Amino acid sequence: ELTVPQLGPEPFDADEYIERLAWRTPGGGSKGGAEAFDPKRLLEEFENHIEELKHLDEKIQRRVEKLEHQCHREAKEFAHKVQDLQRSNQVAFQHFQELDEHISYVATKVCHLGDQLEGVNTPRQRAVEAQRLMTYFNEFLDGELRSDVFNNPEKIKEAADIIQKLHLIAQELPFDRFADVKAKIASKYHDLERQLIQEFTAAQRRGEIGRMREVAAVLLHFKVTHKHWTHFDVSILKEMCVIGAYMRSDVFEDTALLCQRVNKQVGEVFQSPETVMAKLIQNIFENKLQHLIPSILNFLKPWQPCVSRTTALASKLTEFNLGSDKHTFLSKLIKNIFSSYLESYIEMEKDYLRTRSAMILQRYYDSKNHQKRPQGGGDAPRFREVQQGKAAMLPPTGETITLHAVHLCRVLRVNQVLSLCVVNQLSDPSDLPKNAFSIFLLLVEHLCVDHIDYALEIGLSAIPSADAKNANLYFLDVVQQANTIFHLFDKQFNDHLMPLISSSPKLTECLHKKKEVIEQMEVKLDTGIDRTLNCMVGQMKHILATEQKKTDFRPEDENNVMIQCTAACSKVCVYVSRQVERVRKSMDGKNVDTVLTELGVRFHRLIHEHLQQYSYSSMGGMLAICDVADYRKSAKDFRVPLVLQLFDTLHALCNLLVVAPDNLKQVCSGEQLTNLDRNLLHAFVQLRVDYRQARLGRHFS
Repeated sequence: ELTVPQLGPEPFDADEYIERLAWRTPGGGSKGGAEAFDPKRLLEEFENHIEELKHLDEKIQRRVEKLEHQCHREAKEFAHKVQDLQRSNQVAFQHFQELDEHISYVATKVCHLGDQLEGVNTPRQRAVEAQRLMTYFNEFLDGELRSDVFNNPEKIKEAADIIQKLHLIAQELPFDRFADVKAKIASKYHDLERQLIQEFTAAQRRGEIGRMREVAAVLLHFKVTHKHWTHFDVSILKEMCVIGAYMRSDVFEDTALLCQRVNKQVGEVFQSPETVMAKLIQNIFENKLQHLIPSILNFLKPWQPCVSRTTALASKLTEFNLGSDKHTFLSKLIKNIFSSYLESYIEMEKDYLRTRSAMILQRYYDSKNHQKRPQGGGDAPRFREVQQGKAAMLPPTGETITLHAVHLCRVLRVNQVLSLCVVNQLSDPSDLPKNAFSIFLLLVEHLCVDHIDYALEIGLSAIPSADAKNANLYFLDVVQQANTIFHLFDKQFNDHLMPLISSSPKLTECLHKKKEVIEQMEVKLDTGIDRTLNCMVGQMKHILATEQKKTDFRPEDENNVMIQCTAACSKVCVYVSRQVERVRKSMDGKNVDTVLTELGVRFHRLIHEHLQQYSYSSMGGMLAICDVADYRKSAKDFRVPLVLQLFDTLHALCNLLVVAPDNLKQVCSGEQLTNLDRNLLHAFVQLRVDYRQARLGRHFS
């Protein structure tokens, strides 16, 4: 007879069952088998088996009906039992209410009696305690601790209780009258605190849990900062246990091991270990896991495994005593740390970045008392406002545009966003390049266009004219800060954006956008640097015009002249050295040499033209050579061979002002002057006072 187990393994598959039945039937196999295929026998076997299945179905149906009837009968019996129990429970509840009323009546009487006793005993105890503290206070006042409690190490617990009370009392005393006694009490307070910490540490090393528990109870009343004690202070335990515990990448495993390690000590040392462990775990979830979730998601793709591992961690933590409703407690913690990760994460992140960037910019402009103007309105209006002090981006106090500090936090934030784009749940794999590109555009918009480009325009408009006096050249500071942000921008592009878009069509768009933005800003930087160099040269020109006198190179008394550089030369050299240093701080790489080369060439041209404005006596020519020698020293600070060569040539030209007339031709044929235009040499010789008297022009005929 056919039975249920003979139908095959669960789950039941009809096709497989028929195949097995045909295979077992003689003549039911394939035609190529050992026995010839017999359809009649197979049909007969199927019909017989169908009958057996019908009988089996009827048998199972009868059994089901029997079980259903039995179930109904037992349900009725159980319902009667429940009704009986409810009646019994009602009677017990009535008795309980009567007992509760009686207990309340007795408790009221007892409390009343206790209040009366306390009203009599409390004042007496307070008076005794006050008298005892006054006695100890007098010992500190006299400067001699005679009581055994302060001198016997065995009574350190009692001494700690007394010194805590005296320390509180001392806080209320006026400092001018009780400074000495307050200092003595504080010294003893810290001394006992140190002794207790040492005792606790020693007990911890010896494994004396009882002594640790006893000392911990005393130390709870001290303001302890020692590293050994903070491991067991209730208010600091959560933080200190986490520090140094997460040394590996698996934060979930580290958390489980940490709780296992701490749980035993907490249970042995504290009177309410469940409260301490609950606070510890809550702190780990809220202040560790929740902050580490973004970085964890970088390694777990997609983010569902992160949720699974967090849930598994919570299951492990249920083995600890966390209170009566620990499952609900842990479930709430898990829900809180993942509630912010929604399907629309990337859009929320973009909105956040827009709002945050705009707020940072506005806060910065507000701090400068600056109202941002629409870009593209021309430089002249903004320049007038800067000059009038209305646009405080460049105030008269000398404060410059602080780009680097303002945007560092935002740069780090965008780094985090680009890293989070890698997570499949937060950004679908097919949308990764698009989302990364949109974040990149936000960075370009707010960092490069809304602020750096705007700051460059403000800086350009604030550059004074070339003939301005005592001009402050703030634009070099803007160049330095913009250069720093460019490096951060480029590093972020290579480190965070390129891996996400390197194999997508968005790569070309990103590279094009990056090139476009940088080229646009480089044009403004080049313009600003060129104007700044003009201002530097203008400032040098102003110094020379105001400080250089015609008598400097034609002294009245040729015999009483000190051979040294003129005052104008000294001031120009000091100014040039300061500007060279500013250029070096503001630029980097090849830009330093490029800018210094241009500045050096303009500096040389200015000095060359300046020297041609004067006529020189023999002694004046020596002074001019001294000036050029100092200018040449300043040229060495440029560290540019071309600039130094130009001043070497200028120095050689100045020798024409002092050389004897008969030696002019020989000097002009020298190594440094032989390739120069004869008209240039002649022009320098014409600057000599004795040019016409000595008929020096014939040497150039």
